[in-house]
Amino acid sequence: MPQTIHFTESLLDTHLPVDVRTPLEFEEDHLPGAINVPLLTNEERVEIGTMYKQQGPYPARQRGLALTAHRFPAMVEEIAGKAGGKPLLVYCWRGGLRSKTVTSILDLTGHEAVQLVGGYKDFRAKVSEFFEPYSSELPLVVLHGMTGIGKTTLLTHLQDRGCSVVDLEGLACHRGSAFGQLGLNQTLSQKRFETLLWDALRSAPKGVPVILEGESERIGKVRLPGDFYQKMAAGIRVWCSASIETRVRRLIDEYGRPDYREEMGEALERIRKKLGGKRCDELAGNLERWEMEPFMEGLIKDYYDKVYYKNRQWVADFDLDMEDFGQAAETLCEYLEEHLKVSPLIPV
Repeated sequence: MPQTIHFTESLLDTHLPVDVRTPLEFEEDHLPGAINVPLLTNEERVEIGTMYKQQGPYPARQRGLALTAHRFPAMVEEIAGKAGGKPLLVYCWRGGLRSKTVTSILDLTGHEAVQLVGGYKDFRAKVSEFFEPYSSELPLVVLHGMTGIGKTTLLTHLQDRGCSVVDLEGLACHRGSAFGQLGLNQTLSQKRFETLLWDALRSAPKGVPVILEGESERIGKVRLPGDFYQKMAAGIRVWCSASIETRVRRLIDEYGRPDYREEMGEALERIRKKLGGKRCDELAGNLERWEMEPFMEGLIKDYYDKVYYKNRQWVADFDLDMEDFGQAAETLCEYLEEHLKVSPLIPV
């Protein structure tokens, strides 16, 4: 019998997770750092599942053995080649026959391997519990401000200074606005987003505040899990500001690429009703002639500034001038140290 173990976060630091589920299951979500060495193909899993329901477990297992037995040597070789000497944590959907089989073979061939009790299903429950409710030692520090301010860039500057930051838009593969999909491909599932966020938060250093950008509860196609959105709203609110000229320049720097032209046109059409037909046509003309300054200024004044934070009913805890990113990062760090009575920098 293979050795079994229940999931703990520390396993991710000591073991290499080996996901033996199908490629489709792995793509939907998987343990952080896992490799996928599937025992069955997507089609074979459907075949075996159907046989199990219609004919019972014995014929299904016989068929599974016939399909997979010849793959065992190659699977062991692939897993061993990627392990780099680390112990192996093998899992399938719920800690059943697939992971038991592979763990047994690895053990028989001299590799240090354990089977995850409950499989991915148990891990998934741990992720859900983490956000229901979400709790942290220090309040979340949330950067708010109008589109084009450069909040994501500020996060980079803060990270470079040694702060603990979480880039929600980066995890979601979406910038969270009408034009947020430009140059990105948000194909990840809700479960995958939640796992990435869980991993980022659980890996964050203790004793320092986590800084992140203010978002809606939905970022593109994915949603913030559990009560995380409410905990953001209850955190330290930093209102970031910069001139229209600076915001236009920053939007041009981020989006003003000719290869984005077609996607920008499609995004513009999606907000036609909110812009009004005439104004939308005018901006479409700017885009067609690649007149980026009037195009971006028009988006800011006639769309973004009229839609986002339209009904803001809260007062910021701190106002931050964002004309210069370096100065803004320094100013915010000084405020947080004074306000929280702890350094916002990760101890070294």
